[in-house]
Amino acid sequence: MDNLFEKIIFYFQFPFVQYAFIVGILIALCSSLLGVTLVLKRFSFIGDGLSHVAFGALAVSGVLRLTNDMLVVLPVTILSAVLLLSTGKNAKIKGDAAIAMISVGALAIGYLLMNIFSTSSNLSGDVCSTLFGSTSILSLSKAEVWLCIILSIVVLLVYILFYNKIFSVTFDENFARATGIKAGAYNLLIAVIIAVIIVLAMNLVGSLLISALVIFPALSSMRVFKSFRSVTVCSACLSVTCASLGILVSILAGTPVGSTIVAVDIFAFIVFYFIGLIKKVGI
Repeated sequence: MDNLFEKIIFYFQFPFVQYAFIVGILIALCSSLLGVTLVLKRFSFIGDGLSHVAFGALAVSGVLRLTNDMLVVLPVTILSAVLLLSTGKNAKIKGDAAIAMISVGALAIGYLLMNIFSTSSNLSGDVCSTLFGSTSILSLSKAEVWLCIILSIVVLLVYILFYNKIFSVTFDENFARATGIKAGAYNLLIAVIIAVIIVLAMNLVGSLLISALVIFPALSSMRVFKSFRSVTVCSACLSVTCASLGILVSILAGTPVGSTIVAVDIFAFIVFYFIGLIKKVGI
């Protein structure tokens, strides 16, 4: 046990490990807050759709050989979130169909562009790293860390300032509209925040695993708690804990960061599921 703590202390002396923990904790915290709303609104798969859009945008930025991927990825993902919300309300194209259409289309076009305009000798490795996450979280620059910190602070402030409105829109849009709340505008705000979180999370868990980071903490918390605030607080604490443990295990065991974090989230869900069962039967 002493050797394990010494090993952890040794690794934490390196800036890239400190950066990984800072970014991982911030992304996990932001993801968990909106995850509760998405689950309750039955719009969980918006994370999948937007993550695939981000993958396609990343492929375009690679083709254009831009030094800063965010210049393309962030605006495109936010725009797609807006289009996804408006298209999902169209009677001819329902929300789930719109998500599937955008998701599959962006993923296919992104992979096609990466093949046609490949600038790397290890295309399979680049694609796998982008989809499932790899060591990119351990090679963050100080500028990327600060960008993540700034965007995370913006997301947290927006969520705190508009908490009551988001709560109202989450549970009953019609009632919210009747009380004078612009439900459409707040739905749009939620979609834009999720888009920002998706872009931030790509380096952490990869585009295919982002939904797990958003959904699992919320689902786990709902097994035990019932009120919106309790579920949100528990989801945030659980998400940060799972992300920290996942990053720590991946560094010590040499496993992929994204997959390890998701595995910890799954284990936490199983634990909370049984806690919920025990609480339900009153043992």
